[in-house]
Amino acid sequence: MTAQMDDIAEILLAPEEIAAKVQELGGLVAAAYQGQDLVLVSVLKGAVVFLTDLMRAIPLPLAIDFLAISGYGTQGGAGVVRILKDLDEDITGRHVLVVEDIVDTGLTLGYLLRALQARQPASLRVCTLLDRSVRRIVDLPLAFRGFDVPDRFVVGYGLDYQQRYRNLPFIGVLKPEVLERRGRTR
Repeated sequence: MTAQMDDIAEILLAPEEIAAKVQELGGLVAAAYQGQDLVLVSVLKGAVVFLTDLMRAIPLPLAIDFLAISGYGTQGGAGVVRILKDLDEDITGRHVLVVEDIVDTGLTLGYLLRALQARQPASLRVCTLLDRSVRRIVDLPLAFRGFDVPDRFVVGYGLDYQQRYRNLPFIGVLKPEVLERRGRTR
């Protein structure tokens, strides 16, 4: 982990801050879904760490399911998303909470919400740990929101850069030279 630490410019959210926010969100979700058939849906891979902590903070019976997507690119100005792994559970008539690690432009999440809504869930809402609202292109209703983060490249607690840094226990900002060295500028 020491080599990964050398690539971090600053720690935005310490493990204790994240844990406290996850507990708070779990309580809010539990209050909102008391007595309902709840399914947590997560997009692989980034949100898995948040999902596992969040579900333990929700003292209700619930199911979990996963989607895997490719995309984030644009074609003609619209987000292009392809579902690589679909849900195993039928969500018709069930209360679905999409659990996201970070919501950025909203293009991908907007697509996913439209695709899930077509399956006629009883309700469809979003819980995100991080909201980079400054980059939002698509207006999305976020029912449960952890932290607003600046327009910087963040990693840790499931968030990656080129499949690295997911295992960091905090959320940090990568040094610009790391992005440049590995072929990304921003």
